[in-house]
Amino acid sequence: MNADSNSTRTSSDALVVFGATGDLAYKKIFPALHAMCRSGALQVPVIGVATRPWSSDQLRAHARESILEDDPKADADAIDRLLGLLHYVSGNYKDSATFDQLEKALGGARHPAHYLAIPPALFPTVIEGLGRSGLATGARVIVEKPFGRDLASARELNRAALEVFPDDAIFRIDHFLGKEAIMNILYFRFANSIFEPIWNRHHVASVQVTLAEKFGVEGRGAFYESAGCLRDVIQNHLMQIVALLAMEAPASRGFDAVHRHKAEVFDAMRPVQAADMVRGQYQGYREEEAVAKNSDVETYCALRLHIDNWRWSGVPWYLRSGKHLPESACEVLVRFKPPPQKLFDDAFAHGHANHLRLRLQPHSAIALAARVKRAGKGFVGDQREFALQEEQPGEQTAYERLLSDAMRGDDALFAHENAIEAAWAVLAPVLAQAPAALPYAQGSWGPAEADGLIAEDGGWHNP
Repeated sequence: MNADSNSTRTSSDALVVFGATGDLAYKKIFPALHAMCRSGALQVPVIGVATRPWSSDQLRAHARESILEDDPKADADAIDRLLGLLHYVSGNYKDSATFDQLEKALGGARHPAHYLAIPPALFPTVIEGLGRSGLATGARVIVEKPFGRDLASARELNRAALEVFPDDAIFRIDHFLGKEAIMNILYFRFANSIFEPIWNRHHVASVQVTLAEKFGVEGRGAFYESAGCLRDVIQNHLMQIVALLAMEAPASRGFDAVHRHKAEVFDAMRPVQAADMVRGQYQGYREEEAVAKNSDVETYCALRLHIDNWRWSGVPWYLRSGKHLPESACEVLVRFKPPPQKLFDDAFAHGHANHLRLRLQPHSAIALAARVKRAGKGFVGDQREFALQEEQPGEQTAYERLLSDAMRGDDALFAHENAIEAAWAVLAPVLAQAPAALPYAQGSWGPAEADGLIAEDGGWHNP
């Protein structure tokens, strides 16, 4: 697919990273910037901004450590090139003097990209500071998910951003959308005609999406207390996967049509009620640092969705995600309806018809399950999976791809506000009145009650 006309706009002549000393920058951003330097995609100044009283040399040492921890065999020349571009501004985001220092550090740059790798509560503060200082003129702003905590706060965040930046200069980054495997959903669906005749309510029995994490909150208790699994993963990552799987074929190759059809999927979703959701909390979560002793925040969430449109009416969609589950993986399972006549007794011995399985992480693969007859006279067979694709070497990381795109003005892989607000509206009832979080053992697949959501549709597929 071609990107839209935004890709032809002026490229950013500097990158400003607010929150440069934080966890996100250390784990994801500096390795991505190193990869961009290695490929030649980054050749402009990078200004880190944060509250720690560091020098530029201290930030450079921090960045080097981050890159080598991510890849001990990282390209030394690319590291040196990045460190040569890197500078630091220390200051309070509420202080106009911080933005004065930033203006000096930017020098002659006139089209910077301001990346907000900071807690969402600080987005309005920094955006307003950029506006007052004049640093928003000709610039772009890149904001991290979650985009608000609910529909009202998402609208307020969008209002604050639009008061300072034009809409086409606001880039809402959800790193999941930059993953190669997620992009392949779109390509796989619309580059192959064999699935289109059966990609509907007449042939699909159910769809389930699982994003499992083997680890816990890992020192991010304060963040999780403010977000929880529903806001942190379901509302953005998994809902975006559903939109790509359920959307209608775009009429053109431009991504404007893709964004429009994704929003239409959310508009057609039935608001989720408490009976359609199970929340869980792993045992030991309340002992994590910065977690309330009586916390009801969910570390696991499973829900049932319905898309009330012509293509998907009557087909249940099941989403689940959680921490301290047995595996770290993300998979989609599309279960097809059985043939209309049961000719062979063994065909549905286990209650499952054919399925399509999309593995999105940690490695990408596409597999189609079909029954194959065993050798011999008897009409007895087995269901086997035929692998269609596996991960390719040399793939860009999500942040490398998305930061490069944002600096070029290409918004193809970024979330748009209409889709974000529509997704929040779907979850409004359970955000307002959520069922209690149920305890589950670490290393299990979550609360047993989640099995009841999907019992009539063959149960969960565990990656």
